[in-house]
Amino acid sequence: MSRSVVVFGALVAIGLILGAFVLGYQARNIGSGRSSIVVKGLAEKPVKADNAEWQVTAKAFGQTFPETLQKLRQEKAALDGFIGRYGFGKSTLDEKAETVEPNFVTRQEGDNMITVQEGFVGRQTVVVTTGALDKIIAASKGVMDYKASGHELEYQEPRYLVSNLEDIKMSLISAATENAKKRAEEFMKHSDARLGAMRSASQGAFYILPNTADARTDDYGGTYDKSTIDKIARVVVTVEFRLE
Repeated sequence: MSRSVVVFGALVAIGLILGAFVLGYQARNIGSGRSSIVVKGLAEKPVKADNAEWQVTAKAFGQTFPETLQKLRQEKAALDGFIGRYGFGKSTLDEKAETVEPNFVTRQEGDNMITVQEGFVGRQTVVVTTGALDKIIAASKGVMDYKASGHELEYQEPRYLVSNLEDIKMSLISAATENAKKRAEEFMKHSDARLGAMRSASQGAFYILPNTADARTDDYGGTYDKSTIDKIARVVVTVEFRLE
């Protein structure tokens, strides 16, 4: 009986030792699995627009639909001449359809404001797309003189675009990830833990900013500046590293 008790006690002791080892191993794994640091990485570089779009609209007024359409076509011919003087051929132009619509105006009668139709208004839009940015700049500067000469015209400021955005983004993601690692290593200088392998990574917002932009951006949406030729491309990534 005494020997049985001793054997039983030994088995219990061995079981407790093994159980403690297994539980300790699992606890250590769980702890290391959840021990991590999350940092943001930033990378940016200057980029330059290599393409441009410019939208201009010929406009005409008339008392009747036929009169308005005739005047619109005259204005469109004059606009074609203006655009052509800056070297834009047909291949660079996207001509939208002609439109003629009632022209409504608001005016005061007595104590009331009323809206009435006064003839018709016609429009036809032309979108110029080109890589010749110098020509777009020159034409956009000359449009005021063209309008001052008596031509009805609506126009927007040129939009300056970057064609290889995906290539730019991919190059910045790599640099931003490396930046995140350096930031994490800097944090670890003040800790007893060591930086381990990357656990996860995600891209945040992608920005195309004017080269004079400040650094106030957020991670919830990108920005694509189209008003300037010289820009800054910026990518933010979020990276989680395991701690050892």
